[in-house]
Order: sequence, then C-alpha cells, then structure tokens
Amino acid sequence: MTSLRVLVPLAEGFEEIEFATIVDVLRRAEFTVTTAALVPGPVRGAHGITVMADIDWASIDARAFDTLVLPGGQPGTRNLAADPRVLDAVRSFAASERPVAAICAAPIVLHAAGILAGRKATAFPSVRAALTGVRVVEDRAVVRDGGVTTSPGAGTAMAFALDLVAQWGGQARADELARSMVVREFVRD
Repeated sequence: MTSLRVLVPLAEGFEEIEFATIVDVLRRAEFTVTTAALVPGPVRGAHGITVMADIDWASIDARAFDTLVLPGGQPGTRNLAADPRVLDAVRSFAASERPVAAICAAPIVLHAAGILAGRKATAFPSVRAALTGVRVVEDRAVVRDGGVTTSPGAGTAMAFALDLVAQWGGQARADELARSMVVREFVRD
C-alpha cells in the first residue's frame, strides 16, 4: 500500500528521535508522509534540534490522509493536546476507522480526544497514571488495540515505526526494512 498518506503533526518541543525515526522509516516504506507544523516556521525540538515541516497545519485538510501518527516529547505533547485542530483530527480519524498511532507521552493526546477509553495502550512511564479508563500495558514496546497503536518512548521508536510498516504495508516489507537498516532484536544475557 505505497499510496498510504500519513500525517505527522509537529509541535514545539517534539521528541526528535521519535519524530525522525517515524518519518524516516515510513518514507523508506514508500508511504507518503507529510509533516505539518502547528505554527508557521521552523519548529524546535525538546533537545534543541530545529526542523522545518513540509507544510503548516493551517494549510492541510486532515481528511485527505489515511493515518495519523503523533510523536511525543515535552512540551510537544502538551502543545499537541492543547490544539483543538489536533484533537478534532484524532477524533475524526478514530470515527472514520482510520489508524491512529502515538508514542511516548503522545497517548495523552489520544486520551484528551476521548478515543482511548477501555482500550489497551502504553505510554511514557511518567504519564501512564494520567491514562484513566485505559488498560495500561507496561511491558511492551508496541501495543495495538484496534486501529490505535501506542509505544512508550524514544528507545522503542524503531520498533514502533517498523510495527506501523508491518500493519500498513505488510510484515514482509517491515522485515525487509529491518534487514536493510540492520535492526536486530535486543537480547539480554
């Protein structure tokens, strides 16, 4: 499904590893990924890395996309959750059964939009308690529940992105990408 159109919002204070990994891996999978800044101009990440989004959020129609992926980071997640356009987009994607994914603290945005109630999800450890009414999973790198996929943080960003490829482009494509990027499972002694 190489014509899949993915929307990735970019808010001031985003987590750079998560953002870059998501966008890079999904583009390697040949999905059409559009990054949309909540405010015009360059966007500064949580660790001082500044990037320029493909487009300003005000210029997009979220209905034109097949899926929505939210990177975490602070204050990026708070900025996403405070933007009614993002919350409306999350609700619209969920209502039309289009996939939604969030990593790190960004499941808080899904929760604020009202789409996580009763679902299994994971998130960054410090925000898990805020996910009231959610069946929080603490020991998984990626948690899927219906059309919602979550992951706990920067260290799981590659697993998260490859899981999205597997869901939307097939396991063979995800395996091929993992091999080409020399991604190996982390094995503990």
